[in-house]
Amino acid sequence: MRGTLAIALVLVSFVPAFAAEEPSGCDKFKWSIDQARAALTAPDRTKLTSGSEVAAVPSTGVILSLRTPSEAKLPSPPERAPKEGTFAGFTSFKATPKPGIYTISLSAGAWVDVVQDGHFLRPKAFSGATDCDGIRKTMKYELAASPFVLQVSGAKEDAISIAILPSE
Repeated sequence: MRGTLAIALVLVSFVPAFAAEEPSGCDKFKWSIDQARAALTAPDRTKLTSGSEVAAVPSTGVILSLRTPSEAKLPSPPERAPKEGTFAGFTSFKATPKPGIYTISLSAGAWVDVVQDGHFLRPKAFSGATDCDGIRKTMKYELAASPFVLQVSGAKEDAISIAILPSE
C-alpha cells in the first residue's frame, strides 16, 4: 500500500507546472472580459497588416495579419524568442488618447511586447484562460500619451484579433 502511495505521489510531482497555471473557461479570468471579448469578436474589426501605422488606438478590436518571424521584421527583438513555425507582426500607434491603464487582449495565445519611448513596458497585471471562445489572454499596461509599438510573436495562426481598451 505504501509503495502504491509513494508511486502516486512521484507521478503527481511530474505533472507540468503550467497545467495548474492554465485555468479553463471564461469565468476563470481575473477581471471582467465582457468588453474585450465583444471587441475581439465584433464583425466591424479593423483589418491591419503587419507594419502598419495607426493614428490612434481604435475603439474597436483589430485583426492584425501576421507573417513568419523573419518576414515580420519586428522593430525590436521580442523578449521571448518565437518558436519555429509561428507567426509575428506589429503595428505602431501614433498616440494614446490619454495616459492611463489600458487592457490589451488577444483572441489566441501569443507573446506581446509593448514598446514605448524606446523601452519595453511590463504588464501591470495578466490573466488568461483556455476554452473561452474569442479571448485567450488579457494584460494591463500603463501607457503614456505618446506613440507606442505593439508586437505580437509566437502565434500559431497568421492573424490575431487584438483589443486595446481603457481599463475598467
